[in-house]
Order: sequence, then structure tokens, then C-alpha cells
Amino acid sequence: MTSTVPAPGIGKNMDAACAAVTNEISRTDGKSSLLLAFNGAVLAGLASVADQDLPLATKVFGTAAVMTLGAAAVLLLLVVRPRLRGDDRTSFPYWAQLDEDAIRDCMQGDPRAARIRVLSALAVRKFIHLRRAVDLSLTALALLALAVAGAAL
Repeated sequence: MTSTVPAPGIGKNMDAACAAVTNEISRTDGKSSLLLAFNGAVLAGLASVADQDLPLATKVFGTAAVMTLGAAAVLLLLVVRPRLRGDDRTSFPYWAQLDEDAIRDCMQGDPRAARIRVLSALAVRKFIHLRRAVDLSLTALALLALAVAGAAL
């Protein structure tokens, strides 16, 4: 039977990795909040001209822009939506289901590797949603530019 001896400094590296992934998750939440505010402001502006008599091209491109911004908003809301699954054994939702003795038992081993894995998967999922939302927001801005061009004709 072989035993694994941790390499020197692995604890420090794992602590740094946990902190880095947690920071990345925080960054996605902050960026998503800013984009939600931006998209909301654009949607509010569009709502103010919704009852205007506009050319057909403007209405078509404007409607497409509103729908695209709506899809972006949904993705952004998914980014900031709390994840409260208690099945990964490395998070507070799981610990909230346990009594004090079970929590102590969970803390016997080193959960950092599992925590890094779970948090990294969460961060990747958030960044994918964020990237798609940015792409949709940019598409909506292009559609709005076409709507404005249609109004100018």
C-alpha cells in the first residue's frame, strides 16, 4: 500500500486557488449586475418610444433588439442567481443540513480540492452565461442601430 505525501506548499497553493476561484465568481456577479443595469436602461428607453408611430423597419429591428436584450437579461439573472444545491459536500447549503457532529466529521479531511473543483465549475458556468449575455447585448445594439437607420429613411 502506498501513501501519498502532500508536496511542500500544497496547502498554500490550494488556499490561493480557492481564493482565486472565489474572486472570479465575484467578478462575474459584479459584471452581470452592471450589464443588467445597462440592459434595463436601454429597455426603459425603448419602452418610452414603443407607442410612437415608427416606420416598419424600425419596429421590426426594435422588436428584435428588445427580444435580444430580454434573452441577455435572462442569462445575466442566471449568473447572479444563488446556487443553493447541497449535494457537493463543500458548501454551506450542504453543511446547513447537518448537525454539529456531522459537520465535525466533514471537516476531518481536507475539502479544498473538492471545493476548488465545485467552485471552478460554477465560475465557468457563470462566465459562459456572462459571455453569451454580452454577445446578445452587442447584437441588440447592432439591431438598435439598424432600427435608428430605418427611422432615418
